[in-house]
Amino acid sequence: MPQYMLIMRGTDETNAAMMANVDELMAATRLFIEETAKAGVYVAAEGLDDPGQGVVVHFSHEAPVVTDGPYGETKELFGGFFLLDVASKQEAVEWAKRVPSVPGSKIEIRRVPGEDEVPQDNGKFVKEGALRESSGQI
Repeated sequence: MPQYMLIMRGTDETNAAMMANVDELMAATRLFIEETAKAGVYVAAEGLDDPGQGVVVHFSHEAPVVTDGPYGETKELFGGFFLLDVASKQEAVEWAKRVPSVPGSKIEIRRVPGEDEVPQDNGKFVKEGALRESSGQI
């Protein structure tokens, strides 16, 4: 089955609203993860730290430039994700509708291409596959 990433996106306002109800939302999120696990579609889920604690590496100059995060003029922030193994984009949408959230937040849904969709004869992917195998990742 294809995998879909449900990307949690919010603003400073929705993040503040989430933090005001953090215990309730965390409990609801644990239940959501349990539901996806019982349904056999759960792959992974992670939240991210405060965007102000991150940095950004810019590749627009000769040498990469590192600045404090998250970004310059951003209105939405990536707050975490759920990775689900579901049959279709529509099924991913149905799960996304159930993600605990606050008004104003969004879930972006992106399909994760399978290994069989990547050109395996490409030298870069051959080297990556060998590296993953040697490190015990596959």
